[in-house]
Amino acid sequence: MRAKLSYAVTAAVLVFYFVLVGSRGVMLIQSGTLVTVTFGVAVLILPVIGLWFLWKNTQFVRRANALAAELDAEGGLPVDELKRTPAGRIDRDSADEVFAKRRAETETAPDDWRSWFRLAVAYHDARDTPRARKAMQRAIALHDGRPVQQL
Repeated sequence: MRAKLSYAVTAAVLVFYFVLVGSRGVMLIQSGTLVTVTFGVAVLILPVIGLWFLWKNTQFVRRANALAAELDAEGGLPVDELKRTPAGRIDRDSADEVFAKRRAETETAPDDWRSWFRLAVAYHDARDTPRARKAMQRAIALHDGRPVQQL
């Protein structure tokens, strides 16, 4: 719940910022000179890109959460078997061990979205966020029956 609240607050702040920047872009365009119109259009492009990115990221998070809920209902969520340091951080060797198991599971069943979901969690635990995201995107695509790109 805390993560959802944090995400919502961050998204709201970003939308406010995009509106503020967009209004400045409109003001520049309304000035009417070649330079201010050019800058105004350039300034308007930034909030459009930001809103697109925020929308795509929100869709990704919603789909990943839906997969997690479905997997939880099936009893297939990965069990947290990671060792932790006294400070509570995940032990790197432990994360690598679990990752090796998840990778083997995924190689055995490459068309199963569940194994890709668990691999994404293992990548995340191993602090490899780009690969975690790609693995989750693949899990989402497999679940939705869409063609998948190579990881």
